[in-house]
Amino acid sequence: MTTLGTASTFKRDWVDGFVTAYGRTVRKVPGAYGVVGRQVPRPGKVAVVIGGGCGHYPAFAGLVGPGLADGAVVGDVFTSPSAEQVYRTARAADGGAGVLFGYGNYQGDVLHFGLAARRLAAEGIESRTILVTDDIASGPADNVDRRRGVAGDFLVFKIAGAAAERGDDLAGVHAAAVKANAATRTFGVAFGGCTLPGAAEPLFTVDERKMELGLGIHGEPGVRTVGRLSARDLADELVSGLLPELPPGRRVVALVNGLGRTKYEEMFVAYTRVHERLAEAGLEVVDTQVGEFVTSLDMAGVSLSLMVLDDELAELYAAPCDTPGYRSTGAELATVPLESTVDETLARPDGAAGERLVDRVLTAALDAIEAAEDELGRLDAVAADGDHGLGMTRGMRAAVAAARSPEAGDTLSGGLLVAGTAFADAAGGASGALYGVLLAETGAGLRGEVTGETLANAVDNAVRAFVELGKAEPGDKTMLDAILPFAETLRARADDGPVAAWVAAAQRATEAARATADLVPAKGRAARLAERSKGHADPGATSFALLVTAVGEALSAKTAVGA
Repeated sequence: MTTLGTASTFKRDWVDGFVTAYGRTVRKVPGAYGVVGRQVPRPGKVAVVIGGGCGHYPAFAGLVGPGLADGAVVGDVFTSPSAEQVYRTARAADGGAGVLFGYGNYQGDVLHFGLAARRLAAEGIESRTILVTDDIASGPADNVDRRRGVAGDFLVFKIAGAAAERGDDLAGVHAAAVKANAATRTFGVAFGGCTLPGAAEPLFTVDERKMELGLGIHGEPGVRTVGRLSARDLADELVSGLLPELPPGRRVVALVNGLGRTKYEEMFVAYTRVHERLAEAGLEVVDTQVGEFVTSLDMAGVSLSLMVLDDELAELYAAPCDTPGYRSTGAELATVPLESTVDETLARPDGAAGERLVDRVLTAALDAIEAAEDELGRLDAVAADGDHGLGMTRGMRAAVAAARSPEAGDTLSGGLLVAGTAFADAAGGASGALYGVLLAETGAGLRGEVTGETLANAVDNAVRAFVELGKAEPGDKTMLDAILPFAETLRARADDGPVAAWVAAAQRATEAARATADLVPAKGRAARLAERSKGHADPGATSFALLVTAVGEALSAKTAVGA
């Protein structure tokens, strides 16, 4: 927010850009920082006018369109619009059937929208107001009128807009909105503060080791500071906070709202556990929304909103709408199934290693890779994206689990083949594919008796497949710079037997991996930052050396190759 906006002109500039971008559906209110739909006013229809400070997009202007709001008025960042701005926007939206005002329960909004309502009344225009009070962290359960409106704004506005669209009079639209507000609860958490347009420092900060439970969308204090939670534990906190607050009913809408900086993928990570907990509580999730609905500039954080549906609310929530920030086709609500695509092979296999050789040596390799995960990530981050350690850990966990599966069979060849395939699938990326081919091709060459010669042949074949697939050359600063010395030593020491040859080759690979610190990369993204990587060993060569060293140690501990 510090580069694309300035405090003095931010409200004007973004509203101008918004109506330019979405001029097909919205237009600016003359002389006001407000927008209305292109087809507004609509004679005989109640006008739903929402609003508040800017910085919360798609609330509020992004929710203007058929089936939702008729108009929205915005103030400066985190500041109520003035009564004059509210009045002008309401007059532009009024179709003769009255105006429903909707906004969060903040003092400035209450005062300015209230003044605008008085002015409309003096001109014979009737209005009513719904104050959204969904934030359970901002007030006690026995005095909900003191609570703030946060992401639940969206759900309440959706119901009000649908009621107005179906032709309800002002009293009916207001009643539906009041019911929606009473059925909606939200609980949120912040991981980091937001920065106002033009500011050099964030409005507030959150300790990088902490989370603020219940922190408001303007930086209002939360209810509790806790240590950083996993996605699963965070989901438990949010659901546990909401369940005691919910009104009676089984059907719910679940809305996971990002506050501006939290990625959608991160919210999906947490949602599986949210859904599990709701199902365990006997609730039937009939619609799920994961995304940004009521943000707070670039705040890092997320909130969970639940709205309990009766038949009327279900009908209104399911009704179609079309706005820049949210669209609904009007599809019938149905129970959202609890489906998980979690691959159990990504979890660390439990229990002691099995007796089969592949299981034993891959488990040893997994232990070594897990211990070095952070260091491998650090090496990769020097000139790439820093995910090599994580990818290797995922791949090795999957390889070990595959080696223990029935598909592995009882042979060394079969175990390595399935392990290689599982590694490539779980690790992904270039490293995943290349390690996968090394494992699988080595296994393909070990179908008979394992000797120093047959092992060297199998590895040579695997290296050829590796080079053909990866197109790397010696000296490019890739794992090939450790693999080639390993294969050459394995061939040279073949007469010593497979175990002794492997141990010697692993020692040579370790030396070669260290020596890559003197090279500069010529392949992949790291090549663009070649000079930066000088003095740092290649992460792929390092992980390869760790892997083969651990395998050698496991083989030395029990030399029954071919078990």
